[in-house]
Amino acid sequence: MIITNSKNLIGEIQLNYIKQKDIELEKITSSRHVNECVRKFFPLEQINHREYMYALYLNNSNRITGYYLISIGGITGTLVDVRVVLQAALLSNSVAMILVHNHPSGTLKASAADKAITKKMAHACSVLDIKLLDHLIITEDSYMSFADENLI
Repeated sequence: MIITNSKNLIGEIQLNYIKQKDIELEKITSSRHVNECVRKFFPLEQINHREYMYALYLNNSNRITGYYLISIGGITGTLVDVRVVLQAALLSNSVAMILVHNHPSGTLKASAADKAITKKMAHACSVLDIKLLDHLIITEDSYMSFADENLI
């Protein structure tokens, strides 16, 4: 639908979420399980070279409904636009989400920037009644969970 007047044309905004058929929705039960699920699609050949940030979106039963590559960064960081992350959460009717990113350095210690974006994302999620359940930092052979460390 296009609304018009003498000077302006306003285009309709349409957003789509396409659910893949024949894919079992995995139920998340622990941070270890998140780590296992993420490694199925994470570009492991890049895990020591560049930072990748993903969001996992979950339904009310803690089943993964989808994931989204938020950004690809450099060696020491990546950018996160909270609005883009939440747009995907709303589009997929998610009630919860989990952030996951890697540290090419191999360290599992959360940086000040990691803690700041987690806090910012948790606040934004709470405004929209979406739960930020966890934020994982992964390396080639291990992971760290903000929830397990009581950082979220």
